[in-house]
Amino acid sequence: MTATSRHLYIEHRDATRNMARFYALSIEPTLFGDVCLTRRWGRIGTRGQMRAMSFSQEEEALAYFAKIQRQKASRGYRECLT
Repeated sequence: MTATSRHLYIEHRDATRNMARFYALSIEPTLFGDVCLTRRWGRIGTRGQMRAMSFSQEEEALAYFAKIQRQKASRGYRECLT
C-alpha cells in the first residue's frame, strides 16, 4: 500500500504553434487495496480528458508513472514554476 500520494503536473507551451497543453499524473490508494494511477490531459484552461488505471502492486504504478514522465519530458513538457 502506498504511504503517500504522488502527483505531477506538467505543461507544454509553444506560442508559435498556438500550443498550451497540460498533463497531470496522480497515484493514490483505492478502497480495495489496489493502487490507482490517474492521468488527465488537454488544453490549458479546459477540463481535458481523464483515464484511470488500477494496479495491484505499487511498484507497477510507479514504473508506469516514471515511463509516462520520461515520455512527456522528451516531448517538451516541463513542470510549472508558478
